[in-house]
Amino acid sequence: MTDDVYIIGATMHKFGRFPDKDSMDMASEVSINALADAGVTMADIGVLGCGSLLEPGSGQRLLHEIGATGIPVYNVVNACATGATAIRAAYLTLKAGEADVGMAVGFEKMGKAGLLGLRPGTDSNVFTPSGRSGNVVPSEGVLGTGLMPGVFAEVGMDYARQNDGVGFEQFAKVAEKSHAHSTLNPLSQYRKAFTLEEIMNAEVIAWPNTLPMCGPTGDGAACVILVTGERLKSMPAETRKRAVKISASVMTSDPFVDTDMAAPDVNTLTRDAAKKAYEISGVDPQDLDLVELHDCFATAELVHYDNLGLCAPGEAGKFIDERGPWRDGKIPVNVSGGLVSKGHPLGCTGVANLVEVATHLRGEAGDRQIDGAKVGLTHVIGLGSACAIHVLEKVG
Repeated sequence: MTDDVYIIGATMHKFGRFPDKDSMDMASEVSINALADAGVTMADIGVLGCGSLLEPGSGQRLLHEIGATGIPVYNVVNACATGATAIRAAYLTLKAGEADVGMAVGFEKMGKAGLLGLRPGTDSNVFTPSGRSGNVVPSEGVLGTGLMPGVFAEVGMDYARQNDGVGFEQFAKVAEKSHAHSTLNPLSQYRKAFTLEEIMNAEVIAWPNTLPMCGPTGDGAACVILVTGERLKSMPAETRKRAVKISASVMTSDPFVDTDMAAPDVNTLTRDAAKKAYEISGVDPQDLDLVELHDCFATAELVHYDNLGLCAPGEAGKFIDERGPWRDGKIPVNVSGGLVSKGHPLGCTGVANLVEVATHLRGEAGDRQIDGAKVGLTHVIGLGSACAIHVLEKVG
């Protein structure tokens, strides 16, 4: 194993719907911009991790757009953790000493289409019961729900059932916070603030999530350039000053729990990944200056306050009531606007989260900058398959 790994280039395409651009337009744009941001060229890149859920196997296509140099390409698909997995592919290659500069790209062209109707880890909403070969029956509503609004509604309500001080208002406050944050982010898909009353009175999608509490689909792309510590030593002073250390890169999958037959478990794999990431990095969750976590629905964000140790066990409701995750709170969460407002192009999200945190640690986040940010965490879940957590630290 080699030395530490750093981010020296980080760029993101604005999230939204862009009918005049295809996926390669966006992926090429962020890749070229990230190379410029890092002060390197494709001749320096030794490995590419490329993530797209809807267009798997696109890494070689991308290289033919930006420079086909014969380097190894890892095309990855890992549900919503696809982008973070692409980063892991490049990161581990550098850690193994097989390259000293790497690129990771995540992109998705979704428009208004989504994958909300699929059960996690399956191709359809059907199952064949044991002993009834040939009889295919619908599973939706029989073994819980596979529709994502329903899945994450159940996750939130289960947390509320087990913990006092958590209800519809606390979940709505999460969305109020994230939409307010998005007004400061020029790359966010939506930049509109909502009052708490507007959120609570909006159309219910899956109780307790109303429409403003649900992440939209859309298009987007993001890219990071990674470098080993040894290679970084030979780079210009300005590059070294802006470098961001990846202090931990952890991925877990969902271990079986008793509730898995009825609903996916988003908690255990997050808690396992967080524990390991904190141990590797030596960072305490209370030392975090900002967090970008997987808030595909407002209910998901609230439970992850607890899962990531941002609050005391069972006190996620208190955390949001006391404005702990606001920009001016104890641990700012989803300053970008999060998935519910920034957007959620599936294969891109994991990379975009690292771009956001790295931008703050560099002091380059403009109006949304968290002053004095030195350490941050990113979290993403590919439901039914993976949780990825990265801890980033300012070094310059």
